[in-house]
Order: sequence, then structure tokens, then C-alpha cells
Amino acid sequence: MRLVFASNNAHKLAEVRAMMPAGVEVLSLKEIGFEQEIDETGLTLEENSAIKAKAVYEWLLVNGRLGIDGVFADDTGLEIDALEGRPGVYTARWYREDDAGAVLNDEMMIFKANRAKALRELKGRADRGCQFRTVISLIRKPTPSLPEGKELIQVAGIVRGRIAESEYGEGGFGYDPIFIPEGYDKTFGELPAEVKNQISHRARAIEELVKVL
Repeated sequence: MRLVFASNNAHKLAEVRAMMPAGVEVLSLKEIGFEQEIDETGLTLEENSAIKAKAVYEWLLVNGRLGIDGVFADDTGLEIDALEGRPGVYTARWYREDDAGAVLNDEMMIFKANRAKALRELKGRADRGCQFRTVISLIRKPTPSLPEGKELIQVAGIVRGRIAESEYGEGGFGYDPIFIPEGYDKTFGELPAEVKNQISHRARAIEELVKVL
């Protein structure tokens, strides 16, 4: 089975590939030649992941790409209890709330700015509870057993935890150095990749995705 993951994020791609069972090949957008920008205009994780999956699936149809069994896309949000679920759908570029004119293009700088904002927002707060939630949207191509294909399947994965007082560890990406998952005393940035890949929100969403493949 060959699936397109609607992302060029090398970190997420590596995580997803490591979680997929044998016999499932995962291709990035770059590997299929998709170079368009996708406007994520949804107001929820569900809407944004569906927008991305549909955009890539429709591109495959127009360009006659054969040998692809489906497209899936994810959207992940950090939902902080004390902030009434923020940043949620705006997680990836939350730092821009502080200065809408300050646009960073370097991925690592964006990650750092987002973490710094989270720590500022929770400074002095006792309640540091939060959760990461990943929603995956899958569109499969028609087959003899499924002649009309499947318009859209959505699955989700959640991991509860808390925001650390400062950054710890250099592993992972995004908010990993400040997120401590429930049942652990180390951040995702400190935990070995194999541990994170067993308990993370993305791992749990992928587990649900595999069930419907």
C-alpha cells in the first residue's frame, strides 16, 4: 500500500514512517511533486486536516498519478487548560499573536518562539495541565471492493500532560522540550524517540488510522 502524507515536515514524516506497519509506504508531498501552498482556513483541527487531504487527493486525480492508494493529512493542536484550550488550531504559529508583523521563516526559530510564548502565558500559574490532540483525515482511492472510494475518514489521538516550567531536552521538535506527558517526569524532548512514538498523540492517531486502512 502506498499512501501520501500531506506534509513535508521531516520530523513528522520520520515519526509517521516509524509507526507504520510493514507493507505500507508513506510518501511526502515533495516525493510526489506537489509544490502548491495549501491554505489552512479551517477553524478546527478536523477542518484543517480535511482541507489538506482533499487538496492533495484532488491534485493526484488531475495529474493522473497512479499507484497511490490514498492520502492522509494531520493537524495537531496544543490545548492548554488554563487558557481555555488555546492555542488549539493556531498551535503551529502561536507566537504571531504577540506581533502579527513578525514572521519567522526558519522552522527551528518558529519552534523556539512558540515554546517561549507558552512559557510566558503560563508564568506563575499553578494549573499547567494540557493535552496534545492530533486529527488525521484519510481519503482512499476507489477499489474493486470499494468502487466509489471513501470520501473521508477521520481519526484522532490525544495525550494528556503538563507544561514544564522551562525547556528540557533537545530531542523531538515543536513543543516537545516543554511538554511532560502523564505518567512521566521527563519532557518529550528528553524521552527517547521510541518511547515518544509509543505514547504520543500522533502515535495514537496513527494506531487508529492503521485500523481503517
